[in-house]
Amino acid sequence: MAFDVRALAIATAGFSAFVNLYSPQALLPELADEFGVGAAGISALMTATTAAIALTAPFTGALADVLGRKRLITAAAFAVVVPTLTMIFAESVPQLVVLRFVQGLLLPPIFTVAVAYVGDEWPPLEVPRIAGLFISGSSVGGFCGRFVTGAVADLFGWRASFVAVSLLTLLGAMIVTFALPRERSFVRSGGLISSARQMLAHLRNPRLLAIYAVGFGVLFNFIATFTYVSFHLAEAPYFFSPTLLGALFATYLAGSFVVPWVGRAILLFGRRRFILGVIAVWICGALMLLAPPVLVIIIGLTLCATCGMLCQAVSTGYVITTAKEGRSSAAGLYASSFYIGGSAGAFLIGLVWHAAGWSGCVAAIVAIQVAMAAIVAFAWERSRI
Repeated sequence: MAFDVRALAIATAGFSAFVNLYSPQALLPELADEFGVGAAGISALMTATTAAIALTAPFTGALADVLGRKRLITAAAFAVVVPTLTMIFAESVPQLVVLRFVQGLLLPPIFTVAVAYVGDEWPPLEVPRIAGLFISGSSVGGFCGRFVTGAVADLFGWRASFVAVSLLTLLGAMIVTFALPRERSFVRSGGLISSARQMLAHLRNPRLLAIYAVGFGVLFNFIATFTYVSFHLAEAPYFFSPTLLGALFATYLAGSFVVPWVGRAILLFGRRRFILGVIAVWICGALMLLAPPVLVIIIGLTLCATCGMLCQAVSTGYVITTAKEGRSSAAGLYASSFYIGGSAGAFLIGLVWHAAGWSGCVAAIVAIQVAMAAIVAFAWERSRI
């Protein structure tokens, strides 16, 4: 029973972080119209948060290596409610961007440290499965952040959407506080200087660098795909409302059912071979987004969401089994590369959107996927686990 409670808490930590991270995504076309800005301008709401995460995640990991895990996870889970709720008072895009940046500062202590907690508290063979549950919780949070905000915005306006997200975040923080036991296997590092040395050692590890590169590509493609498909479907001939745009993210739920089985897939195929197959399917899903029928686009989004989550689950588990010391800082560096990729996906694909439209966006996404496959093929270890 204790094992199940810990797993629930880890999944809930992922939910609490990602319900905030993706909460504006279904609202972007509506917010762009209200504040009179373009797609690239309003996408700064996504870039601000991912940039803040990228800047702070490694240092959060180092701090957790000194102070411990649960304390940081729970404090951040409650603290992020404040900027989320404050967004209802925003009167301009710059104000929203600042609050989104503050959100980003508070999210790494939740998900980065939760990943390190998994590496410390579960046996290595169990890590991929628990990491999969964490990713599943994250995907449900990402779906709720988008669908709930879209539905509430249609009924009560976009400001009420952030009240709903605040309540979901508060509930998640309470579950984590009561369900996650204090860490037992964690050994504090020798201080921040020692943690900094560990980070430098991680950056000299070619295997970790290859994993970080794949992490960059995962969120680049997630943010690029699910941000700009909203603009694509909000235009003629589709004219999707915020509720319909939010409903698109039900495609995330397919990945939530598949990801917990990632450990068995790794044992069956081997990590490297499995990820190469996943990326091949991911490319097919991205190309389906070019088709006009909405049904084909939804199938393509489902493949993109599922394959992206599988890549994220495998990469996350690979980081914390590869790093023998300083797992929080190793996970923090992974999160940094992951969210640098997300910021790049929001900003660079915005430029592509204006220059070449939706077809250009899809071409850029596929190019990143091909680069990811090359990195896995030539730089990831050939092993069964």
